[in-house]
Amino acid sequence: MKRPAQRRAPLWGVQIGTIVGTALVVAWQVVSARAADPQPYQVVFKPSGDKTLDGLIKATSSLETLRTKLKIGPFALIGRAQSDQKKFVTVLESEGYDSGAAHIMIDGMALSDPALPRQLRRAPADPPAAIVVSIDKGPLYHISSIETPGLTDPAAASALDLKPGDPAKAAPVVGAVAKLETKLRNSGYAFAKVAEPIAIADTQRHTLAIKYPVTMGERVAIGGITYTGMQHMNSKFMARHVKLRPGQPYSETVLNDARDSLLGLGVFSSVSAHTATAPNPPGQVPVTFLVHEQKLHAVSIGASYSSDLGIDADLSWMDRDLFGEAQNLTISLGATGLGGTGSNQSATYGKHNYVIKPGYDAKAVYRVPDFISRTQTVTATIEVLKEYLPAYSRTAELGSAEVTRALGDHFSADYGAGFTFEKVDQEGVSRTYRLGQIPLILRYDTANSLLNPTTGVKLSLHVTPTLSLGAGSHPFVIAEAIGDTYINLEAPGRGVLALRGLIGRIFGASQFQIPPDQRFYAGGTGTVRGFTYQTVGPLFFDGIPQGGTAIDAVETEFRQRIGAHYGIAPFIDAGQVSATGTPFTGTLRVGVGLGFLYYTGIGPIRIDIGVPVNRPPGGASVAVYIGLGQAF
Repeated sequence: MKRPAQRRAPLWGVQIGTIVGTALVVAWQVVSARAADPQPYQVVFKPSGDKTLDGLIKATSSLETLRTKLKIGPFALIGRAQSDQKKFVTVLESEGYDSGAAHIMIDGMALSDPALPRQLRRAPADPPAAIVVSIDKGPLYHISSIETPGLTDPAAASALDLKPGDPAKAAPVVGAVAKLETKLRNSGYAFAKVAEPIAIADTQRHTLAIKYPVTMGERVAIGGITYTGMQHMNSKFMARHVKLRPGQPYSETVLNDARDSLLGLGVFSSVSAHTATAPNPPGQVPVTFLVHEQKLHAVSIGASYSSDLGIDADLSWMDRDLFGEAQNLTISLGATGLGGTGSNQSATYGKHNYVIKPGYDAKAVYRVPDFISRTQTVTATIEVLKEYLPAYSRTAELGSAEVTRALGDHFSADYGAGFTFEKVDQEGVSRTYRLGQIPLILRYDTANSLLNPTTGVKLSLHVTPTLSLGAGSHPFVIAEAIGDTYINLEAPGRGVLALRGLIGRIFGASQFQIPPDQRFYAGGTGTVRGFTYQTVGPLFFDGIPQGGTAIDAVETEFRQRIGAHYGIAPFIDAGQVSATGTPFTGTLRVGVGLGFLYYTGIGPIRIDIGVPVNRPPGGASVAVYIGLGQAF
């Protein structure tokens, strides 16, 4: 039987299939070779003519802020650009450009171009994709009218801080709600409410008509005041302490001041003020302060380090509320000069070997708030110490009683009396002194933090009349003025210029008629970093610091925060001490350096490295300081 002949595929078909397959493989290889994932890109922002708007656009752009931090592929890049485009429109509206538009082009193609994904799939890594952002502001809208339906106190409308003709920017328009509501609640309307604004745009005139609906509620006074949550505190003392009495006009500011005043006692971890939801009885609103007391007793450990003086460490025990009225007793024991330059050995300065030995500082401090007056606090201190410093060593017993009195929102005064019995050794000569002092300190303080101030000013004037009892002694007066200021250059608190100035003079006695520990010294943290402590100023022939009767110093640093927890602080310090009693005379010393900061919840931990620019012969070439909190 003859088999049927098999059909043979034409040779040209096989050749075409092979050619097509090969072409597809080559094409895929070419595309794969050209495609980039992730896709690098560059962003150009065209100026809109409004520098503030341009800054906001760039700051809110994910294309810009995530360009190097979070790299993405071609499709995700289009999504990121589309997200930015929506955000840019929101920014335009927030700045009063309600008819504005944002345009983003990638490699010359609009985001809506259906060919853009294919183009990006084929785009190589080099050159990066070119993204251009252009903003069409459109006309700036202005406020045409402002209405406050329901407001029965026309004078309160001034709190809006808006008027017809103002640019219709979102922040002040929305923020006016809280301003008006706060004004009303500080005027006795405890239950006043201001609704979100209603804005009606006129696209022809490019204006906004704005309404702020107001519900006034009844005008009331402070009613009954109660305190809850106490464990050891006396509620009668708390009632005397706060500036709040039944029958006075209701004010949220007064309530907040009362809360802050209770927190300032140092006994409570939290204080909250709660008001009734309705007047009871009519015309009055009851107030309840809910407090949470901290643990009655606390033990704390502190330490600081400098390369010249070594480690200062202390252990303290505290009773926060000794007798139920926030009386505070703190007992501490400190060790000084541990491991410093020359601890248990000699340290060369100039021609002399001075010795830094371990010392001690034992102290008991008793603090009583509301002493005679609610604006006064009395503090009694007893202290014994032994210390070894570059200029002298001394053993002393000290006692003082000091009253702190508030003179206003930011002003205060300290005054009191102190007594010192001490033995001081300097240049191989040992003398015993008995001193009586009446210190007076005036303070002005608007700084926003104790350990990490970023705004505000601190000014203080110290005047200390001193009577020295003993043969050949002379009375004298120590006067010193210190000023600190903090300027935000990058908000909020991420770039701060900090400045300190100090000037002082001693009146009534010459240099060596004054006990060595009462004279002025500079060098080290607080004056001129980089120099060994106390070594800026007049020196004995062997290089030991003499101390002077006049001082002036300036400290300047820029605190730049980096990320969430880190920062640096380059600084320049300069100062001098004179033996003639005239400030701005003597040998000016300059130190420069860099601080490294780690920010914690309670304040920054600092490591400062200072270098003297014009150090004297034999002086230290570098100094290191470690501590908690800013340098000043």
